[in-house]
Amino acid sequence: MYESYFGLTENPFSIAPNPHFLYMSERHREALSHLKFGLRESGGFVLLTGEVGTGKTTVSRRLLKELPEQTDLAFILNPMLTESELLATLCDELKIPYPAEPSLKQLTDAIQGFLLQNHQQGRQTVLLVDEAQHLKVSVLEQLRLLTNLETDTQKLLKIILIGQPELNQLLRRQELRQLSQRITARYHLLPLSRKDCAQYVLHRLRIAGRERPLFTRAAVARLHKHSGGIPRLMNLLCDRAMMGAYGAHQEKVDAKLMDQAAREVLHQEPMPGRRQPLWPWALLVAVAGAAIAAYPLWERQGNVPQAAIQPKAEPAPVADHVQPTSRDRISLAAFDALYGAWGMPAPKGEPCAQAEPLGFRCLRQQSPWRELVALGRPAVLELLDDKGERFFATLTQAGDNYRLVLSQGSQTVSSHWLDLHYRGNAILLWRPPPQFSQALLPGSQGALVGWLDTALAQAMGDTPSSSNQYDQQMQNRVRAFQMQVGLKADGLAGENTLVRLNRALGAPGPVL
Repeated sequence: MYESYFGLTENPFSIAPNPHFLYMSERHREALSHLKFGLRESGGFVLLTGEVGTGKTTVSRRLLKELPEQTDLAFILNPMLTESELLATLCDELKIPYPAEPSLKQLTDAIQGFLLQNHQQGRQTVLLVDEAQHLKVSVLEQLRLLTNLETDTQKLLKIILIGQPELNQLLRRQELRQLSQRITARYHLLPLSRKDCAQYVLHRLRIAGRERPLFTRAAVARLHKHSGGIPRLMNLLCDRAMMGAYGAHQEKVDAKLMDQAAREVLHQEPMPGRRQPLWPWALLVAVAGAAIAAYPLWERQGNVPQAAIQPKAEPAPVADHVQPTSRDRISLAAFDALYGAWGMPAPKGEPCAQAEPLGFRCLRQQSPWRELVALGRPAVLELLDDKGERFFATLTQAGDNYRLVLSQGSQTVSSHWLDLHYRGNAILLWRPPPQFSQALLPGSQGALVGWLDTALAQAMGDTPSSSNQYDQQMQNRVRAFQMQVGLKADGLAGENTLVRLNRALGAPGPVL
């Protein structure tokens, strides 16, 4: 209805999974990398979980497109099956003949014969099960038995399980521990960050034929708040907001229209698919101060935990799990260690508010942990233990292994462990330049841009342009610096870039 009004060739925000509009955020790309790695390994299972509407189907479709040509693929989209029904469906998908009213053994023998023949012909066999949280324990065990067929180097059947977070809980059951041990790669897909939210909107508009911005910055901010970064909800909200703009004869969608769309689409009720906040800043930061007096769980023993200053003897590196104590679930000890790393007393109130008078700021990150490590500063991480419960620890060292400080000591973990347990959220401290208030963008001007000009010249060993204008030349220099230090090269001098620039200038402070 509104396509011609906004200069579009088609509806950019249909909830139908149109591959033409596919947008792969950094998180989607990281999920894809994990799954591709898992399929290359010798184990039998690869796991992808995420909340409703976060884009699991997007990742799985891209993964399937990138499978080698010599792959036979089977889909199971309705997992509410018995063991016999599942095996029969697998046979149907792979065109494996079987007798009428077959027994479980006949179906299993037929599948195993097919797998052996495929392997001998240099082909691989992959089974993808969607909505796998609905699988019965007995059916999952039957899938595990199928993966028992193997050569000296690999399983003859690779299985991709895709499901909602309940799937993780299911796989932690004692009777499924053998299956869980065969998962070679797992990834929990988080909703889009605010930055990716803006890029997602622009991408879909461009595909639909519009290059000019349609949503104001305030509208995009409200979109992210209302949707929580869930793409499916974003599509619904954008579509409704554009209908509102069309009805009101407005050329752009503003924050008011987005709020109205949220009231109509979400009915002012909690958003579906959000079992817990994406990143409980209020719980982590605000409660961190108030809870000191309210809960004896967080009793303090001096300003900084001894583990942050004099770590206990290093245990053997752990690849599979860390056993945090109960006080680490939502713990002030992580902030104690973070402040201790900077040589500051532990916060006695709200941690981030206490940092500002000392010339510091909290930088909240929603990004893969490798991007966090690229910033090179200690950080409080949100993690999940092996029971799926949240706890916090401070990352103080990176390299071949990674050191985490918990309330009772420190623990060394591997990159693989972080892949499995990091929730994608972190807080670190940094010291902003004088008069800094927000990211420097093209078109900015003034003394702070002049500071950036000088800092870039020192960091990169070139000559400053002596300009107070954030022009194209400045943007190119920022992009070159970002590429040099391993950051995303967008040419924007945001907080991540300035943190890394501080490091390059030799600014004092702890490093990973």
